[in-house]
Amino acid sequence: MNNREKKIAAMMLVPFFTLIVMFQILPFLNVVMGSLLNSSKEFTLDNYTYIFQSKFLKQAFKNSLELSIYSTIFGLIIAFQGAYSLNRLKNTSRKIVILLINMISNFYGIPLAFSFIILLGLNGVLTLILKKIGILYGFNLFSKEGLLIIYTYFQISLGILLLYPSFSKLNNDWEEMAGILGANKFTYWKRVAIPILIPEITGTALILFANAMGAYACTLALTSGNYNILTIRITSYIAGETSYEPGIASALAVILAILLIFTTIINEIFIKRGKRYES
Repeated sequence: MNNREKKIAAMMLVPFFTLIVMFQILPFLNVVMGSLLNSSKEFTLDNYTYIFQSKFLKQAFKNSLELSIYSTIFGLIIAFQGAYSLNRLKNTSRKIVILLINMISNFYGIPLAFSFIILLGLNGVLTLILKKIGILYGFNLFSKEGLLIIYTYFQISLGILLLYPSFSKLNNDWEEMAGILGANKFTYWKRVAIPILIPEITGTALILFANAMGAYACTLALTSGNYNILTIRITSYIAGETSYEPGIASALAVILAILLIFTTIINEIFIKRGKRYES
């Protein structure tokens, strides 16, 4: 590639970098600056001090982390089995299932909450059927357990789509070779398959975690903003009816961003460790 082609390629990237600066870097810097200002537009760390001293906001972090971690674990386990089974299907059936999963992965937010209310609400179709059979008693969709079910549901389809391509790294002959050497199926997955898939599994887990931490519309629609999680608290401080504290909202957003950056660093560490198995 000569200098002229390099210049043309660089010029073609200018719109891309312009969009990144305008819609990602500048807004993030604005949020960081806003988190360091008080109501009098003076630089201060009071917003962060308030957050770490507030039991209510600590509870928001705790609830968000619990929902994200548990839904990531449950969603990843189910998605792993789903991705493995998907790779076992014939090509035609696989394409149909992938198409359906793609459609399901785009079904979230308010429509998803409304669907779950119809199915598992206090007078939902499945709720009434299961109560009549004698299986379901005391379940409340509008509680933490109900939110966990919904979070896990929208994690599964995304997890399958992310994990499905990674199974192409596994050679079908490896399991047969392991069996010849005396390894059972459990030993094969423990010693061979899982170590090879560690980077993809870790990356998928972190994406699912970030997906859950950023969830908002579905939780808001289901609980009317009454369940205390981080994203709802950020919104309440900039668009709430009782308080307007953009500095606190910005500080919460910065802490959330730092948390997600930290998970990305962990992901890089696991990827480097996983490459040892590929060498």
